[in-house]
Amino acid sequence: MPVTDFTTPEKYQYLNGFQSYHESEALPNTLPIGANSPQKPNYGLYAEKVSGTSFIAPRSENLQTWVYRILPSAAHLPFEAYHEYEPSTNIHQVPQQLRWDPFDLDGEADWIHSLKQLGGVGSPATKTGLGIYIFAAGVSMPPQQAFYSADGDFLVVLQHGVLDIQTELGNLLVRPNEILVIPRGIKYRVDLPGGAVRGYILELYDGHFKLPELGPIGSNGLANARDFQAPVAAFDETEYGPSSWTIFTKYNNAMFTATQSHTPFDVVGWHGLYYPYKYDLGRFNAIGSISFDHPDPSIFTVLTNPTADFVVFPPRWLVQEDTFRPPWFHRNTMSEFMGLVLGEYDAKVGGGFRPAGASLHNIMSAHGPDADAHAPASEAELTPTKVGEGSMAFMFESPLMIGVTDWGLEKCRKVQPGYNAESWVPLKRHFKMPTGGIGKETKVSS
Repeated sequence: MPVTDFTTPEKYQYLNGFQSYHESEALPNTLPIGANSPQKPNYGLYAEKVSGTSFIAPRSENLQTWVYRILPSAAHLPFEAYHEYEPSTNIHQVPQQLRWDPFDLDGEADWIHSLKQLGGVGSPATKTGLGIYIFAAGVSMPPQQAFYSADGDFLVVLQHGVLDIQTELGNLLVRPNEILVIPRGIKYRVDLPGGAVRGYILELYDGHFKLPELGPIGSNGLANARDFQAPVAAFDETEYGPSSWTIFTKYNNAMFTATQSHTPFDVVGWHGLYYPYKYDLGRFNAIGSISFDHPDPSIFTVLTNPTADFVVFPPRWLVQEDTFRPPWFHRNTMSEFMGLVLGEYDAKVGGGFRPAGASLHNIMSAHGPDADAHAPASEAELTPTKVGEGSMAFMFESPLMIGVTDWGLEKCRKVQPGYNAESWVPLKRHFKMPTGGIGKETKVSS
């Protein structure tokens, strides 16, 4: 079901289409007509362009936004290394199937200091690969602090709590069962109006997310472009004293800070294709088989990129005949990182995969339903059945081999040592030799 328990008035705008051109102004006549950078913008503002793609990218892929602000972003003192943030420098490539217990909430950490890298591959410096993070914050960011990642786009999957996000382009309130995408370089701060928060982040070092092509599905289905929401322009005109704001930036997985005398949230108007947005996963229109066989999870893709896909497993009907309905046992050329927002995932019923936990099945690491799920699914009466009621599971799927950090393997103390032994070792042997010998048209013995 779509989220309906709005805790504050909605101040978002629905997009004309996903990643379509959009504009917003907090004061009338802020946006210029014609030239994007007029000699003198209205209200004495400065024109500044934020580019998310190269200047010569094809028109259909070019993502850039013009902002009209009180002071330009360049007006800050030099960046300095920030050593209180510990980057994960060691990445371990392991074939082992991994599953984590729910990650603990941290009552003392703010957004920046709660970011823990669980895994990743590639390099932000070369714009290749991705990073996977867990966040578990207990307090709002201190006043007059802001953050941006120069490394990539943040796809935030909130599992617990409420995020009140103030971005350069406006505000977004994010609740469980909603996702948030904040593009590379966009500044924001995070307040926690409901207390502690927890969730997952996929940082995309290469390119940006798109909606998947629908192909034979047609013009409707999966995530509809009209359901994505973007912020409305809002600005702070307060004058501050010298060096009163601290800007944190994640740069090549290290943290730096710079100080400035003005707020970064001084954008009076903006227009373009490069902006943060949120999406309610309850609005996802699941597609499935209505005859036989269990389709690949690609039919549940919300957002896609050559580096990684974001896939969800929402409440849905299963109606296939003569079919093993949970996901079959498989080995993929893809890596699969799964998380659980709420409820119980229908293919993992043994209790080990819980909300706020996670699993990683890397390239060609065999996996599938656990023994507790396989046995009843093999004998179930194949009537129309709704699965996933009150549940939302998701997957970050990538063709790359995802490494695991020291924090993910050891320091978090959440890896389940008995994952294999409890999930698949208990599977029983059911093989029966045919009577009458091999190669003959005989019946299988009962």
